[in-house]
Amino acid sequence: MQLVLAPSNLGLSPLHDGHVPGTWRAPEALMGAGLGKAVNYSHLHSLPRPDYRPEAQEGTRIRNGHAIRAYDLVLGETVGSICKSGELALVIGGDCSLLLGALVGAQQIGPVSLVHIDGHSDFRHPGNYDPAAVLSDAAGMDLALATGRGEPLLAVWPGVSGPLVSDVNVIQIGEREDHDPDFAWPDIADTAIEQVDIFEALKVGPLSLSQRIHDVLLRAPEQSFWIHFDVDVMDQAIMPAVDCPGSPGLSPEYLVQILSPLVSSTRCLGMTLTIYDPDGDPTGRCGTTIIDILRALPFR
Repeated sequence: MQLVLAPSNLGLSPLHDGHVPGTWRAPEALMGAGLGKAVNYSHLHSLPRPDYRPEAQEGTRIRNGHAIRAYDLVLGETVGSICKSGELALVIGGDCSLLLGALVGAQQIGPVSLVHIDGHSDFRHPGNYDPAAVLSDAAGMDLALATGRGEPLLAVWPGVSGPLVSDVNVIQIGEREDHDPDFAWPDIADTAIEQVDIFEALKVGPLSLSQRIHDVLLRAPEQSFWIHFDVDVMDQAIMPAVDCPGSPGLSPEYLVQILSPLVSSTRCLGMTLTIYDPDGDPTGRCGTTIIDILRALPFR
């Protein structure tokens, strides 16, 4: 396994004037807390911190859109080289826009499936909001963009024919707002994306959920797959150090149970771990929880 540190916060909005989202500090904070000793990696890649600019930019209605594309192309080259070497890529972010770069890299092996574990479906696209009315954040759009919906700037990539992943080869796990009357992207229910919201996941338990994941991956048994793990899928009592904490959520033990058979599979190309913000973790408790999860996983 090779470790990639990607200190990007480009896909997030500032909480107030002058605020810079702290997810860029996550890789450094986790390494300082012992991540390097917790996982067995053969090589470490450290990407530079990109320049964050909160204001709108010409040619895009996605905050930092041009910078995200440039950064994800670099990440894609790094992930692609790891995938071609036969090793697994563990990408430590950063925000969810990194998923796009990881999938660009994974596509160098061929079409991929996606296991998207996130407390939000991240399915915002021009079909369910007005881009002219608001400047959008890519961290809330990553699944929509990965499935080919949204600005071509982040939905169309060199060397990739069609979307980064097809709807039918995606399972989204953990959405906690789909029961709300003002749920932001209900049209995800009209797609072929398999959905297991947080309420169903907690009801059926990790063994049944692992079977659901397995069934989706069997739709294209010849394809490799990528895992996206946004730590906000954990309950806010356990993981408050994220941009949008919430309840209910999964426990670390539950996550280890569903992630273990995935990361040990020869079909797994890698995993993005995103949205941890050390600014919200003054004691380091949340960082330790993340490291404990990764330490428990049997990466191939």
